[in-house]
Amino acid sequence: MDKRAIQHSARRVLDPVVNLLASLGVSPMLVSAFGLAFSVWGAVVVARGSLLGGGIFLLLAGLCDVLDGDLARRLDRASPFGAFIDSVLDRVSEFVYFGGILLFVIRQPVDYPVYEPVVIIVALMGSVLTSYARARAEGLGIECKVGVMERPERIALLAIGLIAGYRFLMAVMMLIAFTSHVTVVQRVRHVQRASARAARPQ
Repeated sequence: MDKRAIQHSARRVLDPVVNLLASLGVSPMLVSAFGLAFSVWGAVVVARGSLLGGGIFLLLAGLCDVLDGDLARRLDRASPFGAFIDSVLDRVSEFVYFGGILLFVIRQPVDYPVYEPVVIIVALMGSVLTSYARARAEGLGIECKVGVMERPERIALLAIGLIAGYRFLMAVMMLIAFTSHVTVVQRVRHVQRASARAARPQ
């Protein structure tokens, strides 16, 4: 089963929740706002020293991120502006969480390995570049949903790392730092090939 099939199956599991929200007339934007609130508060919780609490809030934020899009489609309210806002809020969520983890590390009462803040910054850079590569490609009319470490995988790994504890979290950050940059390269090559195909004479 590939990643798309897994994501589709997960969305089907959430169908009853989407149906309930739709029947209650809940706005997709309200769900997005709750997701942002969970992200910001979760990052604060992490920075203050509770990785487990931060992991739980990240899972809640990720749930909202899935529900808002599905709810918008269910209510026939999906729009380019909604997709734009959703993408912007996703970036905010990642920035605040990586920032919270960075603050957690540098506030440790004992000396931390000097490479750890660097790993976090590299992971954040890779995450942002992964999203930017897709956005830029789609701005050129090229679909770019490829790569080993897309946003759902990053969020799932980050939540697991937070819940599992400090040392496991740093291992997850190293994995995200590496695979997100691999994903950027994969997307660059994908766009290069797609552009070359489009330029060939028909």
